[in-house]
Amino acid sequence: MIWRRFLCSALRIMTGPRPVVLSGPSGAGKSTLLKKLLKDYENVFGFSVSHTTRQPRPGEVNGKDYHYVTREEMQKGIDAGEFIEHAEFSGNMYGTSKAAIQAVQAQNQICILDVDLQGVKNIKKTDLDPIYISVQPPSIETLEKRLRDRQTETEESLQKRLNAACIDMELSKEPGLFNLIIVNNDLEEAYSELKEVLAEEIEKAQGSKKS
Repeated sequence: MIWRRFLCSALRIMTGPRPVVLSGPSGAGKSTLLKKLLKDYENVFGFSVSHTTRQPRPGEVNGKDYHYVTREEMQKGIDAGEFIEHAEFSGNMYGTSKAAIQAVQAQNQICILDVDLQGVKNIKKTDLDPIYISVQPPSIETLEKRLRDRQTETEESLQKRLNAACIDMELSKEPGLFNLIIVNNDLEEAYSELKEVLAEEIEKAQGSKKS
């Protein structure tokens, strides 16, 4: 398709540190690890803000946590080839736009993308060439406790997330899918693993800002 060729071409000419794709079940700790990265490396990482058709949760901010759009707006953008990946979960659409990635890379920052497994496989079809990292819970029981402690899910949505997590945890074992799988049993250990695998790109980004 013409738009796909254009997308790959647009991504290929982007320079600077490699982007980072983070994936894993809801409740595995991706958001917490991301917040630590963005706090400790304020001018190094940039968070690619995804689009979604779901309603904001309490405290979430449009344009910061997500770009909240209608299903019609989202579908229009997808049809126009404006998204590098998109998926649907629990009746809501999620996706990463080219503009969101370009906005981060324009600042010479490491672009972070938080996507599901379907998004990972879609990105692998492009020339983006990111570092793929999966964040997994130590067990499905631990994940269930974390999700229940949030008190943001109905019983039905909770069970859907747990079922999806079981599938995610199994499929993430596919050889070559991820550069690193982090089992988030201890937050500080998980964070150290994350920083270690990103050390080279962090150095690149910091060096470019000094030059």
